[in-house]
Amino acid sequence: MTTFVDRTFNPPVDPPDIVPSEYGPAVRPVRGKDVPGMVSLPVRELFPDIPPAIFRHGDDGTAMRRATLDALAGVDMSMIKPNQRVNVICSEHGFGMDGGFGYAEMLQAIRDEIVERTGCLNVKLMVIAWHGRKEPQELIDFFGLDERYHGKVAGVNPLDQGIKIDTVIGPLYGMRAIYSADWIIHTHYDDPREVYAHRGIDRITKPFGMSYARMETRSIFHMEMGPRTGNLIGRAVADSEFVRSKLAFSAVMTSSPDGLTGVDADNDLDLLGARTTAGMLRSYGKMLALFRTIDDVIPIIDGAKWPYYIHAGGMIFGQLFFNGRDWWDLDEPDDTADIEHLVGGNVSLGIKSVVLNHALIGLTVLALPMVYPLIIADREMADTMARDFANPGILDYAEVAENLFQAVELARERADGSENLMCFDGTYGAINLSPSMAEQLLANAPECSRLVDEELLPKYLKQRGLDPLMLGIGSA
Repeated sequence: MTTFVDRTFNPPVDPPDIVPSEYGPAVRPVRGKDVPGMVSLPVRELFPDIPPAIFRHGDDGTAMRRATLDALAGVDMSMIKPNQRVNVICSEHGFGMDGGFGYAEMLQAIRDEIVERTGCLNVKLMVIAWHGRKEPQELIDFFGLDERYHGKVAGVNPLDQGIKIDTVIGPLYGMRAIYSADWIIHTHYDDPREVYAHRGIDRITKPFGMSYARMETRSIFHMEMGPRTGNLIGRAVADSEFVRSKLAFSAVMTSSPDGLTGVDADNDLDLLGARTTAGMLRSYGKMLALFRTIDDVIPIIDGAKWPYYIHAGGMIFGQLFFNGRDWWDLDEPDDTADIEHLVGGNVSLGIKSVVLNHALIGLTVLALPMVYPLIIADREMADTMARDFANPGILDYAEVAENLFQAVELARERADGSENLMCFDGTYGAINLSPSMAEQLLANAPECSRLVDEELLPKYLKQRGLDPLMLGIGSA
């Protein structure tokens, strides 16, 4: 225990293990939690009404398997025949949530239940990753997916062969390998992740225009449309006659900042989508509001994904970086047509400097050293960034330290002596941070809780056509 002023804090928690990857440095022997003086703050100490976890990294898979089977009990699988082919489609971000093994357990339970109830043995897992050719196999190996699917597993990325899909807005392109089966199972997750890209609109269909789509189609979302209009792409693909003729059912891994909370599943994509959106707004709204109040922080980026996608207490760094506005409030219009210009004026002014200890390459993060002092923890991480095709010349703007501890000291100097450290290291359930940072969050939490309960959550639900009474909040 660590005592700060008149409060006692818990010691740092161990973050999930980092998946070894050719797109990152060697797994770090020293993590952000090892910085002297760090403590941890449980997210339910900030907001006691956040839905509690049934699974966190390090747990065995019993609770997730049981939750999956319970959710599937209400799903019709009678359309699947023993001699047919089924593709269970999963996306890499599910493996970035609290260590990834909860997602792997859900996927395994789905396969086993299909086999048990339909007699169909040709059930294949399609593992989709961004554009790193080797990343799908890294995930398959680390999470034992080949064994879980009895050898029927394949990696896919958006540069693979496409298939034309006729939609109400014209032809779009999915990936042929995904749609090659008689039936597909859409497996998703409800974390808000990049709220600045989807704004909590029709989250359930986003993978159909991103993960499951060829590069040309997913680039429409990223490069040509803003984060409200872009949601038309996933919806158009999901609503196409082609996709609807193949979609047997969908399953969503539910979560909160406390950890994984369960599984939901349905044959009706739209009903599942409404429940998923309502749960996401309820589970994550208070932590997002809290992040918008942070006015002095030094993030330590230290996890197994790209910098924007690494969690602290269930919240990714991107939600701190792009928190200059409330993205979930649909009364705030999109200012431009494309995401890059839109987010540029909405970054956090509370970040004083940034430490980069461990992350993957391949996603553009040049904005970080252009906006804040960026200290790279050591030469190995710097050499990794130097070969990053997505961030050419980033070392011209960043400083390189000898080790993590020196990097933290340099970051404090660049931040005018700030002591407010927060680790984005993959944790759910608690945040590893400095005592002064914990005090800042604790001081701001009560007003954030009131604001979301009384004003924001009812508003968010109404804006999306969801009746607040379904959650017992306010009036319809």
